[in-house]
Amino acid sequence: MQAGILFYIVGASGVGKDTLVTEAMRQLRGTHRYVQARRVITRPAGNGEDHEPVDDAEFDARISKGAFLHTWAAHGLRYGLPLSIADDLRAGRNVIANGSRAAIPEVSEDLGRLVVIEITAPREVLRERITSRGRETAVEVEERLTRAVPPLSDNVERVLVVNDSTVEEGAGRLVSALELHASRFAIRKLPISSASGHIAYLPEDSRIVEAKAYADVGRIDIAGTGASVRAAVNIVGPGLLSQDELGLSREAFEALGLREGALVSIQRTPSPSSRRLLQRKIAGERLGEQEYGILFRDIVDGCYPESETAAFLVKMLQTLDEAEVVSVAKARCQFMQRIDWGDSIVVDKHSLGGIPGSRITLIVVPIVAAHGLLMPKTSSRAITSASGTADVMEAICRIDLNAAEVYRVVKDVRGCIAWNGRLNHSVLDDVVNSIARPLDVNNNYWSVASILSKKWTAGSTHVVVDMPYGPRAKLKSLQEANELGRVFEFVGSGLGLTVRAKATDGSRPIGRGIGPALEFRDVCMVLDNHPDAVPDLREKALVFAAEILSFDPAIGSVEKGRAVAEKLLISGAARARFDAIVDAQGRVPKAEQGPLHHTVHAPFRARVLDIDGWHLAGVARRAGAPFDKGAGIDLLVRVGDEVLPGAPLYTIYASAAGDFEAAVTMSGLDMGITLNQKTAVASA
Repeated sequence: MQAGILFYIVGASGVGKDTLVTEAMRQLRGTHRYVQARRVITRPAGNGEDHEPVDDAEFDARISKGAFLHTWAAHGLRYGLPLSIADDLRAGRNVIANGSRAAIPEVSEDLGRLVVIEITAPREVLRERITSRGRETAVEVEERLTRAVPPLSDNVERVLVVNDSTVEEGAGRLVSALELHASRFAIRKLPISSASGHIAYLPEDSRIVEAKAYADVGRIDIAGTGASVRAAVNIVGPGLLSQDELGLSREAFEALGLREGALVSIQRTPSPSSRRLLQRKIAGERLGEQEYGILFRDIVDGCYPESETAAFLVKMLQTLDEAEVVSVAKARCQFMQRIDWGDSIVVDKHSLGGIPGSRITLIVVPIVAAHGLLMPKTSSRAITSASGTADVMEAICRIDLNAAEVYRVVKDVRGCIAWNGRLNHSVLDDVVNSIARPLDVNNNYWSVASILSKKWTAGSTHVVVDMPYGPRAKLKSLQEANELGRVFEFVGSGLGLTVRAKATDGSRPIGRGIGPALEFRDVCMVLDNHPDAVPDLREKALVFAAEILSFDPAIGSVEKGRAVAEKLLISGAARARFDAIVDAQGRVPKAEQGPLHHTVHAPFRARVLDIDGWHLAGVARRAGAPFDKGAGIDLLVRVGDEVLPGAPLYTIYASAAGDFEAAVTMSGLDMGITLNQKTAVASA
């Protein structure tokens, strides 16, 4: 068993040694690993330190009996640490003793495990504290402040603890220092692989720490001579490790890089200030940008157990409002360095999504890039829908570009349409979503902060946001869309961005195709000015292109932006720029619709009242979309159309027989199109 450590506390008068030690001992008492030495002093009992008062004769008598481990003199008084301290140290307990800086050379020769903790404070703070005691004149105070102290030997392990704030803060720093240096384990490499992670194994019966207290702390920092590693904590039963050993997985041991048996310290990862911020938020208080930044960093680094992280995130998502959302957005921006494109205007577009077939990005980007504005667009793959913008673009070219490739493409052709998974991925969002989604906790303010912080880090300066609303869309009403749009513009302004939010009709699908290859076909028909191009897809693309182009001072208005956008589209300049983007990203063979197909027909003469695009997107997913680029649905009717019995409503495409049969069966149970048979009968 390892011996305990003597923590020798030194510091100038007025730094608050006694106060901090008293509070630290209160916090550490439950660990049963620390004892405080009660000094023997030739000073009467009174206010301040609890010591054993003796006179000089008694002090000499005890010296002659060998009752002291260590003695020294200072300021006309004599001090002694009782020999009983040695028993505590041999038993593995750590001793905290108030000492003298001048006596350190002597005490360091007598003890093998000594850590000097020097409490310091700025001179102005010391002056105020000493003066408030009223014991010394102003001259004596200045003499004390300017008194020279001898430097410590390099052989002495020394820790600085600054006490320049509250007692709670200072004691927290002292406790952290004590715990870091007291938790010394001999490391042992275990024959356990933890894949890419790092895992530390604490013996359940450890004599150094209370193992159970570390079982739910998230991660710990392990520090040895010139090396450190962060690891998750597991507890192992008696027998696998000695009581003073720390086991490491192969990956953690290799990352640490120290020899087996080397002494290391462990420390709970969250700082005291970080934990207080977390507790403040859980209690319902508002936090600022820097405070959120500290907390988000510790959460991403795995400093907290999931229970505490969940409590914080749930409270934040339940209470986050306009008063805090800009602080949250700015804190998120601290996680990534902003891309500098070298252009005064860098535009982007974002959609809240969920509208089947609405692939206007593949039309807007080449229009804007053909005009000359910089538009580095990164988009997502589908999560629950039949296709995302990235899935459709992948039907013709590479989308998994790294940052250098995106930079090259955008500089060459003024735009890109790449997958954001390699470029704008947020680890913070991963953590939040893993907890919030199962609990069904959502907050629009958080979503806005997430979206716009990514736009900021991507280097955007001007952003247009598509806010589709409708009974099946994420936003149910025009009022809800307008209100959230106002939040987008407010948060954007807080980040220094120009943001315009546009509410759009999201009650029905846009275009005909649902699925990557079919949606790409619709896009090409618009870019090619094909006479059968879907009008609503073309119109929506021109509306958003006009908004973005109006950011250019040379255009200045949406009306002029519309005229420029139409000209670029009709002239073929947009199509040429799209091809240039495709070639720059890396053209691949175009995905075609699947060879298996089944058409759903109208059972009677009727009028099309409604098309449930979200149900049809489900059918398309059942057919294999978006993973099968050729799978999907080709809509053959629009709302308001009159159809005869047996008229085709839509065709299902797939490549795999199993997926195809499942999609056909799903469409048979609910074809997803509402027909007004009564009107049809009357007209017959």
